[in-house]
Amino acid sequence: MLTIHNLQATVADKPILKGLSLTINAGEIHAIMGPNGAGKSTLGYTLGGRPGYDVTGGTVDFLGQDLLELEPHERAATGLFLGFQYPVEIPGVSFVQFLREAANAQRKGRGEEPLSGGEFLKLAREKAGLLRMDMDMLKRPVNVGFSGGEKKRAEMVQMGILDPRLAILDETDSGLDIDALRICGEGINAIMRKPDKAVLLITHYQRLLDYVKPDFVHVLAAGRIVKSGGADLALRLEEEGYEAVVQETAA
Repeated sequence: MLTIHNLQATVADKPILKGLSLTINAGEIHAIMGPNGAGKSTLGYTLGGRPGYDVTGGTVDFLGQDLLELEPHERAATGLFLGFQYPVEIPGVSFVQFLREAANAQRKGRGEEPLSGGEFLKLAREKAGLLRMDMDMLKRPVNVGFSGGEKKRAEMVQMGILDPRLAILDETDSGLDIDALRICGEGINAIMRKPDKAVLLITHYQRLLDYVKPDFVHVLAAGRIVKSGGADLALRLEEEGYEAVVQETAA
């Protein structure tokens, strides 16, 4: 589904990704862990096409297309979803309006018919139910007055409505209490744990992985993946820390 080969990227002319390679197949859940400044969020933003994250080398193939040649909205329409560590607020725009416009814009990009008002509301209620969100919440301006947990749950509702093939979730566990973490984890599983979908979780901690169990865990350090393993690697990182594992690979 996604093949990254020797990806190099800069931010403000500073090299951040320095030859990162990774393959994600349909049906797989991958977790990327690593110390602060390793390049985890940069990887997500680069794949999503955020301005200011400049690719200087390497290739990225997504579903048979050159991802790096696509504009951000084209990447989204192709089936890529990027969840943010800090979802933004959009005053004056209701979440329901925002979600319907986003869904129909992607459908238009794929040559599909737009959802009618009734079809959209049925879909929104279904996905909000998975994240235990009241529809009244989605009538409010986008993320305005939402708690950290509510913002992340609303973002998972958005993911459910857009129905991506690949979800890149950047520190979805950030700022979540125990209950919100469990609800978000269950939502990710319900929406994305399917044979034709895949997930890339970017996280510092093991706790989200208790709910969304990864098939593979990768350690990212200094712009490269330095070690890969199964779910037990995350447990080891939790016990020993990143420095011990990174030093081991450098030896």
